[in-house]
Order: sequence, then structure tokens, then C-alpha cells
Amino acid sequence: MSEKVFNVLFLCTANSARSVMAEGWLNTLGQGRFHAYSAGSQPSGRVNPHAIALLDSIGYDTRSLRSKSWDEFEGEAAPRMDIVITVCGNARGESCPVWPGHPLTAHWEFEDPHGDSEAALVAAFGKVFTQIKHRVELLVNLPDDKLEHLSLSSALQEIGDTQPH
Repeated sequence: MSEKVFNVLFLCTANSARSVMAEGWLNTLGQGRFHAYSAGSQPSGRVNPHAIALLDSIGYDTRSLRSKSWDEFEGEAAPRMDIVITVCGNARGESCPVWPGHPLTAHWEFEDPHGDSEAALVAAFGKVFTQIKHRVELLVNLPDDKLEHLSLSSALQEIGDTQPH
């Protein structure tokens, strides 16, 4: 198995719910193989309390969660991403920055959780979180040869990005 830890960035416009839940679940489930981050093009400035409650329920430490801009992941000092995944239709349609390292990109659309009562809202968040958990579990359980291919793709891209001396 590859010793590489794969950095994954989940994007949603507001970075308040879906992308944050995906970040938390991947960090919980993928320890040792994956490190997840989340961001948004127009961060709301707060993480939805329902997303926090769901992440708390799985034992994820939510104290440092915050809604942040994808600008934090653009510069040379930013962690180099291997995979960037948009999780909402709006983020998919936006012109994303050119990420350092040219990571693989994917779109996993999840419905925006909403409801006209607290019970409906809790149910909607639960449904979306279950969907996120399923897709993240599929990612985490990719066979070693698939992850090694991803690692090789990243290494080849890094070689191409080097400047001659």
C-alpha cells in the first residue's frame, strides 16, 4: 500500500454544511490515508449547527471547524491537494481557481438540506449526511492499486511542474 496521505478538498459555495460534513467524515474514516479540508467560494462565515451536531454524533472534534474561503488553498504555502470535490450544484458551475499540483477533480452533488420545521430540517440533514458517508466510504475503500495510480499521477504532475535549474 502507498504510504502517501491524500489531501482532499471539498467545495461548496457557502462552506457551511455539506462540504464541512464531508471534511469531518473523511477525516474520521480516512485517518492515515486521507486528510480532508473544506472551503467555499462565498463562505457564509459560520458552520450550520445541524452539521456540527451530526459531526459531534460521530465523535469528530468540531471545535476548529469554520466556514472559509477557497482562497486559503490557492497559494504556494497551502497544502497541495490530490483531489478536489465539489458537493453542490452552484460550486460545480463556478470557475474554480487553478489549484497547485493540478489535482483530480470530481463532482458529488448533494441536495441542499432544508425544511420548513425543525423536524424536517433534522431529517434533511440526516439524509444528506448518510449520502455523504456512503460516498466517502467508497473513496476510503478504494483498492490500493487505484490509490497508487492516483499517487503516480500526482508524482508525474509534480515532475512536470518542476523548473529546470
